Amino acid sequence: MTTTSQVITSDDILLKLCNSVSHVLSSTTASQVTHAAMVQRITRTCLKPDLGCFSIFDGGFSGLVVINFSAPAAIEIYRSYMKQMGMPESELAFSHTSDEVGDIMGELMNQILGDFINKVNKQLQTSINQSQPKMLTINKELTISIDTNLDEAVARRVSFRTQSNHIFYLEFAMDKTEFIKLDEFDAEDDFDPDDLIAEHGVNGSTKDKKASWSQPTSAAVITDDADDLLNELGI
Repeated sequence: MTTTSQVITSDDILLKLCNSVSHVLSSTTASQVTHAAMVQRITRTCLKPDLGCFSIFDGGFSGLVVINFSAPAAIEIYRSYMKQMGMPESELAFSHTSDEVGDIMGELMNQILGDFINKVNKQLQTSINQSQPKMLTINKELTISIDTNLDEAVARRVSFRTQSNHIFYLEFAMDKTEFIKLDEFDAEDDFDPDDLIAEHGVNGSTKDKKASWSQPTSAAVITDDADDLLNELGI
């Protein structure tokens, strides 16, 4: 029996990334975060107001992920996430310029990319690695373009909507590439870390959760001084 070749394009990979964004943000905030059914072709990726986060990846293919949060979207996601972690509302930040908001959004970006990379590794049978996510609070007058050395770059923008109808945007650039399925294979089953913890009866009090989440993981590196990030971008 002849196996019909299946072709996975750059836009199929983008869809996997969009699904990771929606899945991670929806599950960590216990709210509904959705992406548009339409995608926009763009010529370059940019960091834009009010809160921009980006990460570069390479390996089986190279690319760049940028998420530009509006201030209301960032605050909604941050506050919903922290409430899920047991933090009292009285202790939460109200401004998107707060360091704590940047820390949490960077951590969520890291979780999104981790979910995406896991899907790529299993479903495309290739390996990619991410750089540490960088976060920058941006004012209305500043837009930063990020140039990467990509092979016939494909760039796209997709809009997302939070449960309270606040909009934010994902910008994605990667090598123009295709993955062709030549033979059948069994992808590994996905597992939810929360299910694994529940299965082994590992429980923590609200106080423990608060203590563990008050400090961001080191994987999400937040640049407090905008000059540091601008220097990294060669500007």
